[in-house]
Amino acid sequence: MLLVPAALTGWAALSIGAAAVITVALSTLIPLLVLVAAFEAVFALHVNVERIGRYLQVFHEPGAGWEHVAMTYGQRFPGGGLDPLFARVFIFSTSVNFFPAALGGEPWEVAIVAVCHFAFIYRVRKAQSTAAALRAEDLRRFEALRDAASASPDAPGQTVLDTRQTES
Repeated sequence: MLLVPAALTGWAALSIGAAAVITVALSTLIPLLVLVAAFEAVFALHVNVERIGRYLQVFHEPGAGWEHVAMTYGQRFPGGGLDPLFARVFIFSTSVNFFPAALGGEPWEVAIVAVCHFAFIYRVRKAQSTAAALRAEDLRRFEALRDAASASPDAPGQTVLDTRQTES
């Protein structure tokens, strides 16, 4: 809940500090690293929360529980939700982070910094498409696990997943 505001506050403080103290265009890479780390943390949290949701949907939810309704809503009304990865915020922050380098610096420095910033923007876009496809893929995988476990239990009341846990 506080990850994005705290990360953006840290990024802003580093950006202002770097602009005030360091006059080299490459100094914008330090605040960029904060943005990258914050985005990767947000992405990891989102992916794992979605995965837990699919697990609950398949193994612990009756036919029309919350996760089923939420997934059906997302399928019927695509694009109507919020941006769980804060992609627009991170891309805008990356663009703002690039301004000091673009305004002053040697051409080779600006080129290096631009490549790094564009690489991060590409990463954010790629993560958005990955996250969009991951929900259905996780649902399919958990359903396959459930079906495999119910089809071939090794002992009465014991599933394949229980057997794997006791073997290791």
